[in-house]
Amino acid sequence: MKDIFFDLSVRSVRLNYLRSILASIGIVIGVIAISTMGMLGTNMQLQTKDQLSAGANTIVITPDAVRMGPPGSSPSSSSSSSVITKTQLAKIKLAAGSNASNVIPIYSTNTEFTLSSTPGRGTIYGINPEVITSFLTIEEGTNLEGANDALVGSTIASNFNLKIGSKIKIGSTKSGSRPEVKIVGILKERGQAADSVRTDNAIVVSDEWYTKEYGGEDEYPQVNVIVKDVDTITGTEQVIDAKLNTNQKTPVVRVSDASTMLSSITSTLSTMTTFILAIGGISLLVAATSIFNVMMMSVTERVQEIGILLSIGTETGEVRRMFLYEAFILGILGAVIGGVGSLIIGYSVVSYMIGTTEYFFLPDSIIYVPAGMLIGIIVCVISGLYPAWRASNMDPIDALRSE
Repeated sequence: MKDIFFDLSVRSVRLNYLRSILASIGIVIGVIAISTMGMLGTNMQLQTKDQLSAGANTIVITPDAVRMGPPGSSPSSSSSSSVITKTQLAKIKLAAGSNASNVIPIYSTNTEFTLSSTPGRGTIYGINPEVITSFLTIEEGTNLEGANDALVGSTIASNFNLKIGSKIKIGSTKSGSRPEVKIVGILKERGQAADSVRTDNAIVVSDEWYTKEYGGEDEYPQVNVIVKDVDTITGTEQVIDAKLNTNQKTPVVRVSDASTMLSSITSTLSTMTTFILAIGGISLLVAATSIFNVMMMSVTERVQEIGILLSIGTETGEVRRMFLYEAFILGILGAVIGGVGSLIIGYSVVSYMIGTTEYFFLPDSIIYVPAGMLIGIIVCVISGLYPAWRASNMDPIDALRSE
């Protein structure tokens, strides 16, 4: 059955279409802001989770060498070393036992390098060539074979247009020289790797080359333990921790895995997303004020029409429904335009800010579009409650007398 009060609401919106559209713009902006920011935050979280999942079966062990004192004091060294020693590495291997498929000691330092007179800066890793392919993926070229061979990360390769066979001069080493290495492979992009070996802006050389140029043989800033079964990772961590950190008051090493890093990063990103969504919500509060004003103007302009409806026996609930319909129509108009705009603008923002849209249409991300639309409609209806109540509670005689 046709609802005449809905038709009256549509007529009111149509007669005042410019005012209605201007009122709906606030809803459009609010829906776009909430949806876009929600999708951006979710895409960042999904990308981070995927990147960290690549090292989900890896335990990262680093020295716990420096402790912070009270505020204002200087850092003080504990009894532990700033590196993992050969003896400690042996303990790690013993503790990991049959649960580990690989125990990988890693040398690293920040360095400057030069390519055809163009300077750059990044990390240089020294790793045993035999274990490199167990956790790094060579996208182009081959693994290290010669004494001066090197692998480079995707970012360095892209920024400097490196090819297989290119040569890089490494910055000052222990001897003060500037040794040259030859690129034999380009590594696949890793992003925020769970094992803390971030090779995108790095050069990977053999452990022998590294210690020859930088010294520090058997002194490792980091050791990675790759477990065979991810279900055993917690137990293996506990055994390693107990084996090396015999005095819990002054731990010698820090033992962590992907779940620890993921929890920390996800928590930070969630806080950022919530904050950004709150900013987007402010635009909906402004839109609510605009819708409220429009609805109050509609009630004022239609006082005599309301008086006629009430005097011929129209129930107050029907009059109230008529104005709620109007608020609902404004909400639908703004939500639909905002939803379409969210898809277009959100896709562009995610592509620009993150560099990939592979997660954009996943349920966790795209759900923000209908959610934003629903919030926009609810805000409109709530904004119309008081004007609708006021219209339905008018005295018919006073309403008919008004000019």
